[in-house]
Amino acid sequence: GKKLLLVNTASDCGYTAQYESLQQLQELFQDNLLVIGFPANDFKEQERGTDEEIARFCQVNFGVSFPLAKKSKVIAGPDQNPVFKWLSDASRNGWCNQQPEWNFSKYLVDENGVLIHYFAPGVSPLDERLVAAIKQKTIAKP
Repeated sequence: GKKLLLVNTASDCGYTAQYESLQQLQELFQDNLLVIGFPANDFKEQERGTDEEIARFCQVNFGVSFPLAKKSKVIAGPDQNPVFKWLSDASRNGWCNQQPEWNFSKYLVDENGVLIHYFAPGVSPLDERLVAAIKQKTIAKP
């Protein structure tokens, strides 16, 4: 199994360059991590493109090879992506009520499907705390 790093992304954000670090992270830990981007237009209309435009932008500008979900809503509301509904509701995931604060909020899920960390948008994907969390051994469920 692999850990998952689930990140809400946008092409026109001050943090957009994090696509590059996310790609580096994916390459660094390709054996035990899968980064998944969730493009969303929830913050200041910073993701106006179609799924095709977003994918092309990420590929051309940042060489992104990790999967991108279809564009969706990541903040609370009736249309919220079910993944983010789970990530930001402690009654579902066990502890975390943190909605995405902005584009590039990062949620780390371990190999057992347990949400283990939340990292704010300003935390670089290559930040030592995030890297340490990825390297951390997961205790296998019996």
